[in-house]
Amino acid sequence: MGVVTYEFEVTSPVAPTRLFKAFVLEGAKSVELEDDGKPGSIVKINFVEGLPFQYLKHMIGRHYENNLSYSYSLIEGGPLGDKLEKISYENQFVAAASGGSVCKSSIKFYTVGDYIITEHEIKALIQRMR
Repeated sequence: MGVVTYEFEVTSPVAPTRLFKAFVLEGAKSVELEDDGKPGSIVKINFVEGLPFQYLKHMIGRHYENNLSYSYSLIEGGPLGDKLEKISYENQFVAAASGGSVCKSSIKFYTVGDYIITEHEIKALIQRMR
């Protein structure tokens, strides 16, 4: 297994608190929770029609409303295919000088076997997940 880390920032005119709620708390057709919802619990998110994926399964990491950050690992569904074991995310929303937000993200791609993911493939996956 290999691990590749990719970091990027995305700006938005939306305030950090609203953007945090939209990414973390809204946007799903249904959510199925396995266990108690604490870190380590599994969440299956089923999406509405028209999105690139029918569902994703995440393992909950941590989320802190006081600094608008959260983490989780994608462990099933979506873009994983047969070459990625999991994708781990750490995100934080901060205020931008323009009055909007900046989402700072660090993503770790855990590959299957000795497969090496390219930067081009990473950028294509990120584009599909937006």
